Amino acid sequence: MTAVLRLHDVTKTYGDVHALRGVSLEVDAGELVAVVGPSGSGKSTMLNVVGTLDRPTSGTVTIAGADVDTMSDDDLSMLRADHIGFVFQHFHLQPGATATENVADGLLYTGVGRRQRHRRAVEALGRVGLGHRADHRPDQLSGGEQQRVAIARAIVGDPTILLADEPTGALDTASGAAILDLLRELNAGGTTVLVITHDLELAASLPRQVRMRDGAVQDDSGTGNGSDAATLASAIRGVR
Repeated sequence: MTAVLRLHDVTKTYGDVHALRGVSLEVDAGELVAVVGPSGSGKSTMLNVVGTLDRPTSGTVTIAGADVDTMSDDDLSMLRADHIGFVFQHFHLQPGATATENVADGLLYTGVGRRQRHRRAVEALGRVGLGHRADHRPDQLSGGEQQRVAIARAIVGDPTILLADEPTGALDTASGAAILDLLRELNAGGTTVLVITHDLELAASLPRQVRMRDGAVQDDSGTGNGSDAATLASAIRGVR
């Protein structure tokens, strides 16, 4: 397998706060990974570093073969546009725009023309089961549908990696389960997916779990040195 993401001995400090402490992680193409931990564990900081929204204090980050540390801000913007899709807990949709327009916004920085952006947005909405809601605004959609629009926006550019930050956190149980099924479907179609979560059951349901605590990777079920899913879920609860 080919690694699409590599972090080697990555640290991130904010003044006296050590948010990441020597994190090393590899994710291969086509993996579906849960990064799980309590508040303050470093998982959100790692998301920002992986998503190239923040630079590490030290260590190396490689995305799709590109060494992030040597890239200019403009080059990082292009890397994000070409290789990284983001899904957030609270959707971040433009309230006055239709679903199609919101999804098309995911291609604004890729150099794709307006007509092609619209066509690809409609196709992406079809992939997430919302082709029939393409002309609806966010206030005309349920929470689960809004998250599907957000996922369509994230995948419209066919990213190498999809980063989902607490994607079910603002949803009811049924809608959250449907979103998780959708992420599994996208992964089965070849998309590499990282799910950042504090939800222990969600993490334990995914093929690989990376558990973080105090800015470091404490367990990784994908390395052969961590726990299996059930044991890892118990470890997260502090039950041995």
